[in-house]
Amino acid sequence: MGFMSRVLVLGGTGKTGSRVATALRRRGVEPAVASRRGPVRFDWADRSTWRPALHGVDAVYVVDSQGPDAPDEVRDFADLAGSRRLVLLSSRTYGEMGAERLATERAVTESGARWTILRPTWFAQNFTEYEPLASPLTEAGELRLPTGDGREAFIDLDDLGEVATVALTEDGHAERTYVLSGPRSLSFAEAVDEVARASGRPLRFVAVSEDAYRADLVAAGYPTAEADEMIAVFRHIRLERGWEPTDGVMQVLGRPPRDFADYVAQSFG
Repeated sequence: MGFMSRVLVLGGTGKTGSRVATALRRRGVEPAVASRRGPVRFDWADRSTWRPALHGVDAVYVVDSQGPDAPDEVRDFADLAGSRRLVLLSSRTYGEMGAERLATERAVTESGARWTILRPTWFAQNFTEYEPLASPLTEAGELRLPTGDGREAFIDLDDLGEVATVALTEDGHAERTYVLSGPRSLSFAEAVDEVARASGRPLRFVAVSEDAYRADLVAAGYPTAEADEMIAVFRHIRLERGWEPTDGVMQVLGRPPRDFADYVAQSFG
């Protein structure tokens, strides 16, 4: 380890932040786990929480608010953070969908911070922790998506947590962008088949049109704007704009990424 730091983990109780916090503890670093209502308070909408959360911190795992003001918020936060290390959770989707999606990344890379950008693919754990995927499989045994035969190299969140931890605590990762994926690409039909075999349940995938999926989401109570955002991401998968596995995990950890089958065996076996 290049240095022993105190690390602030934004979104520390969330899907990725909790894995980063766990990986930090394994390395002997006790993280400052930040959330809106936790012991370390941090709220993108309440700027009075920003400076106290940064007190005594050497590095920050940054998960933005996902709102329209996210680029401006991250830019102002990065200015406040100064020369601290910032590891930003971005998305491979953003890297493939045009410059407007990269505004939050630019807010970090144009700051004075020692930055690292992480662009992961879809998370393997979305099949158990992301409501639009997990609930249909659990309740109806059927996953309807507008992804067609498009493939994705699902990344295991434990790998993401370890990569982030290395970038936060070791030298050699400043001004680097890592595209993170699993070792192989699967269609959603193939992924559901693997889950079905491991769980022993008769699950199935149904390819639907974008209009049909929008109607499903609206009927389930999702706002139209959120439904359209989700459809845009699924379109990215259907068009296979980011299907190819990458060596990002190997670059940082020196080992291959975990396979989707490992996640399935652990979660459904």
